[in-house]
Amino acid sequence: MAKTYSYAAQNAKDSLKPFTFERRAPGADDVQIDILYCGVCHSDLHTARNEWNNTLYPSVPGHEIVGRVTAVGTDVSMFKVGDLAGVGCMVDSCQHCASCAEGEEQYCENGFTGTYNGPVFGGENTFGGYSDSIVVKEKFVLRISHDDSNLAAVAPLLCAGITTYSPLHHWKVGPGKKVGVVGLGGLGHMAVKIAHAMGAHVTLFTTSPTVFNLIFKRRSLAGSLIGGIQETQDMLDFCARHGIVSDIEMIDIQGINEAYERMLKGDVKYRFVIDMDSLKKESHAA
Repeated sequence: MAKTYSYAAQNAKDSLKPFTFERRAPGADDVQIDILYCGVCHSDLHTARNEWNNTLYPSVPGHEIVGRVTAVGTDVSMFKVGDLAGVGCMVDSCQHCASCAEGEEQYCENGFTGTYNGPVFGGENTFGGYSDSIVVKEKFVLRISHDDSNLAAVAPLLCAGITTYSPLHHWKVGPGKKVGVVGLGGLGHMAVKIAHAMGAHVTLFTTSPTVFNLIFKRRSLAGSLIGGIQETQDMLDFCARHGIVSDIEMIDIQGINEAYERMLKGDVKYRFVIDMDSLKKESHAA
């Protein structure tokens, strides 16, 4: 077990504050990561404030994680100490249902385990990336091949990037295709960048298309939830090849509550990213 420093919500109303807990020691198939940067997703705010009525407290949000490997288990083969690594929205799934077998762990029929707030269908709580380190099964750790001079801007790819890449990839966006993006926020600006790199013509909308744009040509809408681990790795590699990162504003962990309020007002272009060195300095001073 290792003492881990973090910021957590203790209930739905109070601000996030320093919180200490124990991470498990790395097992045979685990990778331990020193967290360098963690993106701030609107899902973090929804969870911290229990807006989806499913929050397990204390809640340590954060699922856009970039860091450096500090230890690996005896069975780990894809990572070594010193490697850059990422962790996205999931840290486990059942691994035996049809969805998992197809590499679609996000649709695990028994419920994937979120990087924070535990398994989808209930279970022991999990603590996310607003912390100084994390231990994750190798299968759910991503390789980072971007230039390490801009790692902070890579962090949002682990959620905002895959959330937009997955439907674009699934519906085979490419040259000659048109893509409409509604809103230019944390996800929207990533959709524009990725669709453009795929060769599509991109159109921005300030509001959703009206129903008449759908019914007159029997068009349809469909949903998409992040992406599987292999697709997330494909997305990271694609973005590295094309030099795609998020547009970010860096903050210290001590400013997370203010960042939440600004995010609600749309006062960020386009993603907050926490410099986790600010947490480490606080913990060392404590």
